[in-house]
Amino acid sequence: MSKPKTFVIAIDGPAASGKSSTAHWVAQRLGVRYADSGALYRAVTAARLRDAGEPDAANWREADVLDSARRRVRMTPNAQAFVVELDGAPREEELRNPEVTSRVSAVARMSGVRSWVNEQMRSAAAHGSIVVDGRDMGTAVFPDAGVKIFLVADPWERARRRVMQALQRAPTDVEIAAETDLLVHRDAKDAQQTQQAPDAILLDTTYLTQEEQVDRIVAIAQAVTHRGGETSKS
Repeated sequence: MSKPKTFVIAIDGPAASGKSSTAHWVAQRLGVRYADSGALYRAVTAARLRDAGEPDAANWREADVLDSARRRVRMTPNAQAFVVELDGAPREEELRNPEVTSRVSAVARMSGVRSWVNEQMRSAAAHGSIVVDGRDMGTAVFPDAGVKIFLVADPWERARRRVMQALQRAPTDVEIAAETDLLVHRDAKDAQQTQQAPDAILLDTTYLTQEEQVDRIVAIAQAVTHRGGETSKS
């Protein structure tokens, strides 16, 4: 019996559009692995912070960033996902700290770093069908992905969700406004890397719950795979 063809579901969109959490849930629903390119960029940034004497990412040399990445960052599969490891272990708290967050956009704009991250994502897909998320998964990394989704949402709503997740309470308008300003500036910085593939399905999640987002993407994936084959981990 021939091995089923790998099926890729690529979910792209701007910062705080809900890509990672939605992609993870979609992968669980479909019974395939999930890989998060954003976590890789954060791990590369954290790796360089561990090595660098210079804290200003604008002064980092791309060659040095890549050296830190190759020595310190790995992505290893388990039953549900590809886990990003820094120096041999998951470091979720470190990857999400403000020092990494404030520098990751500068690192992600380095062409050599983008090429390295994209190679890791393609290697993950070689293990079997997968759900991936990022900013250019459906364009530069997996142009032939079976399903391409581009998530968008109103900046205020994206900010509200992000602050609520961080604070674990309902945010004030002042808190949302401050985060909205940060997101709009980050959108401008990341615009070149955040492009919608011509054949991607645009999904505006401003007025959708996360469950509704997941339901729609799962329905699309099932419709496509029923036409052309089954998803498979193997």
